[in-house]
Amino acid sequence: MIPRYSRKEISSIWEDDYKFKVWLKIERLACQAQEELKVIPKGVAEKLSLEYFDIARIHEIEVDTKHDVIAFLTYVAEKVGVDIRYMHYGMTSSDILDTCLAVQLKRSSDILLEHLKNLLNVLKKKAEDTKDIICVGRSHGVHAEPMIFGLKFARFYAEFKRNYERLKNAQKEISTCKVSGAVGSFTHIDPYVEGYVAKALELNPESIASQVIPRDRHAMFFSTLAIIAGSIENVAVEIRNLQKTEVMEVSESFSIKQKGSSAMPHKRNPILSENLTGLSRLIRSYVMPALENIALWHERDISHSAVERCIAPDACIAMDFALTRLINLIENLIIYPENIKRNLNSLNGLVFSQRVLLELINTGLSREKAYKIVQQNAMKVWENKSHFLEVLKEDSELLEIITLEKLESLFDFTYYTKHIDYIYNQVFTEN
Repeated sequence: MIPRYSRKEISSIWEDDYKFKVWLKIERLACQAQEELKVIPKGVAEKLSLEYFDIARIHEIEVDTKHDVIAFLTYVAEKVGVDIRYMHYGMTSSDILDTCLAVQLKRSSDILLEHLKNLLNVLKKKAEDTKDIICVGRSHGVHAEPMIFGLKFARFYAEFKRNYERLKNAQKEISTCKVSGAVGSFTHIDPYVEGYVAKALELNPESIASQVIPRDRHAMFFSTLAIIAGSIENVAVEIRNLQKTEVMEVSESFSIKQKGSSAMPHKRNPILSENLTGLSRLIRSYVMPALENIALWHERDISHSAVERCIAPDACIAMDFALTRLINLIENLIIYPENIKRNLNSLNGLVFSQRVLLELINTGLSREKAYKIVQQNAMKVWENKSHFLEVLKEDSELLEIITLEKLESLFDFTYYTKHIDYIYNQVFTEN
């Protein structure tokens, strides 16, 4: 991932230095287990310790070997003076590569899960802060019925709560260790070694592998990130729509020295939300290659390798950046109650149409007849901009069915808030 969208905490997990440290740790743990089994001499594991890796030298060796793991092993043997035949004994490259990838994905998931916790906290606070603000709900982008503004944040909270559980499950699925040799059958290495390494790295031994850990696990992980990305865009698109000049119910924070446009000094654009939409597209694009990686030839080919070298770090780093940006965006989001109230009333009472419809039905009128009466009057409001209640008062047929007093009582915004506590309890009460 390019530096613009990379945070050091997570990008460091995907740097060569960290990767080589994990590789060496896996080799050392395997040697420790093999020493216990008396397969290799005592003292090999103890020598496998390096404080510094000359990454340029490892890459230099790889130019000749054209094999990254062999280049690494050759370098380590040079530095620690251990007989290379006792290192990597009975193992294959994927034992190192796949187990290391599991460590990297697991640790990245820890960071992402913490972000999701923080995001849930800020969404809950916004939902509580806006619980008393009545706004207009929209369907198809058109005014529908009154609702509570806080329901927007409550809905996003519930969605990201599901995402948190999804990522926990994906992390568990991806946290597998494979040290079972060339075709996964433990022919030249005892299963004890895999269990030993897995326990030390806080991973689970793979139940059955080929030469690699099955790639359905990885596909599930990247699919989960894609779903989370979809949820991020869901929030971002809502903010972008609510920040339109004609709507202006919310806006992103705008710092003193910030510029909105190189041409138009007045501009305050929803650039953070737009950026999140773009990052979400990027993260979702990694799903298809991850799914295609599931089908490998026989016990293994390397068609998945180049894909994962690109998508694994980029997906995790981009998701880390996106979640961090979203947290800050929601936390500092500016809300305009007066604009919300203005928009709520902008259709001159048409938002009460369903309540009038249901009241007519309650009097015994057929739904078709009731709908026709309400719609005919509603269309007049669209045409002449008068208030819906005043138009209804002029309908003699309607006033023969319900009283004027009853009709006026239907135009009450608080009617739409009667079950808000129930919804909030459903969303925010821990099970």
